[in-house]
Amino acid sequence: VRLALPKGHMEKNIFKLLDDAGIKLNITTRGYRPTISIPGFEVKLLKPQNIVEMLNLGSRDIGFTGSDLIAELGATNVTNLLDTGMDKIKLVAAAPEALFKGDEFIGLETVRGTRKLRVATEYTHLTQQWMTKKGFNPENSLLVHSRGATEVFPPEDADIIVDNCATGNTLKANRLLIIDEMIQSTTCIYAHKGLVDAAQENDREALAKKQAIDKFVTLLKSVLDAYQHAVLEFNAPASSLDEIVKALPAMRRPTIAPLHGDSKWFAVKSAVHKSVLFSLIPKIKEHGGVDIIAFDLKQVVH
Repeated sequence: VRLALPKGHMEKNIFKLLDDAGIKLNITTRGYRPTISIPGFEVKLLKPQNIVEMLNLGSRDIGFTGSDLIAELGATNVTNLLDTGMDKIKLVAAAPEALFKGDEFIGLETVRGTRKLRVATEYTHLTQQWMTKKGFNPENSLLVHSRGATEVFPPEDADIIVDNCATGNTLKANRLLIIDEMIQSTTCIYAHKGLVDAAQENDREALAKKQAIDKFVTLLKSVLDAYQHAVLEFNAPASSLDEIVKALPAMRRPTIAPLHGDSKWFAVKSAVHKSVLFSLIPKIKEHGGVDIIAFDLKQVVH
């Protein structure tokens, strides 16, 4: 299985995900072909943009890249196997504060009669679609292809930028306001569509690869699910056990057992989503729950 791993800003989270799944990489200082602890897998490090292209061509079987890049490069020969939810960004159009009147962007009116409105971006395909939708045309605007650090173009070299945004801090630092949000993106695992199609047609080599890929994806999904959950353990009095259990979420049912030698107390254990811990723990205490412990999971396989 020819696996493509991303270099750059996606690298840290993806490498941690692999490590948390018990998958070990051995990377040399300048090496682009690390070894991996999964038999039958061959790895290459590539820029996320190149991963899209190689998956689309079929020279890589699976790889991690951003859904924004899939859309930008128009890759149609790929299949999304798993959304990791990592590296969340949104693609936005933004402009300097001076080109706004209240909440309204007045850039076209500001430059009309003197020059064309300049729009800088690395996402030329998606930006051109957005410009057409918003009424920008070759008579009143010009697309400038930036190659990094797009946020520094305004105000001298561009009136609008289209760029990815995670926290918005970079936009604020450059006194840019968002005009429009175009798409949201995360890092996903994609496969070459031709491989998936061949496996469905029972091609022996493709089927063997797809089975190995499915096991790989299941392993990573179990870690991603574990990131979202915690095990909650506590002791509860028999008098309020039913009330506590009613309020207690669980994957199926909580595990309940009487404490040794004490019929008035029960040990309760349940896997819950981390998002409910803030409200759930005080509720357990209100009903007499004590000795509350919450701890992280390593993997969750449903």
